[in-house]
Amino acid sequence: MSDTFKFHDLESAPEASKELLSRLFAETGRNGFYAVLAESPETLKAYTQLHNLFMNTSFTDEERTVIWQTINVEHECTFCVPAHTAMAKHMKIDDKVSNALRDETLLPTAKLEALRSFTLEVVRTRGNASKAAISDFLKSGYTLQNILEVVLGLSQKTISNYINHLAKTPMEEKYSQFSWTKP
Repeated sequence: MSDTFKFHDLESAPEASKELLSRLFAETGRNGFYAVLAESPETLKAYTQLHNLFMNTSFTDEERTVIWQTINVEHECTFCVPAHTAMAKHMKIDDKVSNALRDETLLPTAKLEALRSFTLEVVRTRGNASKAAISDFLKSGYTLQNILEVVLGLSQKTISNYINHLAKTPMEEKYSQFSWTKP
C-alpha cells in the first residue's frame, strides 16, 4: 500500500465523494486540497459543512479572515495562507489586514488585534485560554458566542492545515502570486 496521497479527479474519487467533489471543483476550479479530501467522503463532507457553518457565524468577512489566517500562519500552512489571501482579495478585505496577518505585524484596529490574540491563545493553549485572555477578548467587544465561533473556525482550519501538511499539497498555480513561508 502506498503512503502517498492520491489527488483525485472526478473519475478516480470514491463514489460517495463524486457529487460533492464535482460541485466543489465547479465552484473553485480544480483544487488539490479537495482532491486529497475526496479519499475520505466523510472528511470531505465534514470540512465542507464546517466551512459553511463558519461562513454563517456572527463574524464579518474581515473577522473570519483574521481567524483563518491567524491559524494558517500559526500552523505554517503554505497551501492555506496563499489560498486565504486570494479569498480575502475576493471578499475585498483591505490589503493592510491581509499583509499584517501574513507578516505577523499589528492589525489596523485594536478589535481585530484582540481577535487575533484570542485566536492564538486558543490555538496555543489547546483551548485552555486564561481567564485574563477571555476577559480581554470580551472587553474588546466580542461575546461568549464569538468564543464558540472561534473554536468552530479552528476546527475547520485544523482539518485543512493538518491534511495539507500530511498530503504535502502543492500550492495551486492560481495562488502562486500569494506564496508564503513563515518569516
